[in-house]
Amino acid sequence: MTDALAAASGADTARAPTVDKPEMLSWDSRARRVVVLYLPLAVFVFVLLFPFYWMAITAFKPNAELYDYKTYNPFWIHSPTLDHIRKLLFETAYPRWLLTTMTVAVCATVLSLFASVLAAYAVQRLRFRGSAYVGLAIYLAYLVPPSILFIPLATMVYRLGLFDSPLALILTYPTFLIPFCTWLLIGYFKSIPYELEECALIDGATRLQILRRITLPLAVPGLISAGIFSFTLSWNEFIYALAFIQSSENKTVPVSILTELVSGDVYQWGALMAGSLLGSLPVAIFYSFFVDYYVSSLTGAVKE
Repeated sequence: MTDALAAASGADTARAPTVDKPEMLSWDSRARRVVVLYLPLAVFVFVLLFPFYWMAITAFKPNAELYDYKTYNPFWIHSPTLDHIRKLLFETAYPRWLLTTMTVAVCATVLSLFASVLAAYAVQRLRFRGSAYVGLAIYLAYLVPPSILFIPLATMVYRLGLFDSPLALILTYPTFLIPFCTWLLIGYFKSIPYELEECALIDGATRLQILRRITLPLAVPGLISAGIFSFTLSWNEFIYALAFIQSSENKTVPVSILTELVSGDVYQWGALMAGSLLGSLPVAIFYSFFVDYYVSSLTGAVKE
C-alpha cells in the first residue's frame, strides 16, 4: 500500500508544472535592474562628472605634464603642484574678482527673491481679474534671450552712470531672475492651503502679516529653490558682466578668467582650470547646505 502511494505521488510530481526557483527570479530582476537603471545612471554620472575631474587634475598638474602626453598619462597626475593656484591667488586679482562675484550674486539674489515673493503672492492669492494671464506673461518674459535684452539695458546703464560698476550687474540681473522665480513661487504658493489664510483673515490679520507669519514659513523650500536658482545664474552669468564691466578689478570670475588669463593665443591652462575650480566651489558648497530643501521643493509641498 505504501509503495503504491509513493508511486502515485511520484507520478503527480512528474506531471506538475515546473516552477522557477526564487534564486533564478532574483537573478533576472537584478540583471534587469543593472541594465535598465544602474548602467544608464553610471554613464550619466560619468559624462556629468568627467569635466570636473579633468578640470581638477589640470589645476594640479605641472606644465611639463600638461603638454607632454607621450610621456605622462593625461588622465592622472604624476607630480602634483600648487603653482597654478599660487599664481592665481597671488599674481592676479582673483580674490577681488571672487569677492565681486559673491557680492553681485548675493545682492541680486536677495533683490530678486524680495520682488518675486511679492509678485507671486499677489498673482496667486489676491485673485484679481486677469491674474492667470499676468502669471503667464511673467514667465514668458523669462524666455526672452539675454542677448537681446542687454542692448536696451546697456543704454540705460550708460545714461544712469552705472557703467563699469558692480551696481550695474546687481540691478540688471533681476531682469531675468525675477520672472522665473515668480513663476516658481506661484506654483509653490498654490500648494499651500488657502484655508490657513482665511482663518487668519477672520482673526483680523492683514495680508502682510499673513505673508510674513504664515505663507513664508511654509514656503521655505520654495524660497530656497528659487534662491539656489538665482544665486547660480548670477554667479555664472557672462554676457551682462562682459558688456557692462570694463576695468579689470571690477570683473566677475567668469569674465576675468577668460579675458585676463588668456594672452592672445596663449592659454594658461593650469591657471584657467584652477580659477574655474575655485570659482565652482562656492556654488557647490551652497548646494550642499540646502540640497534637502531643494529636493523637497521639487518633489512636493505642503499637505493639508
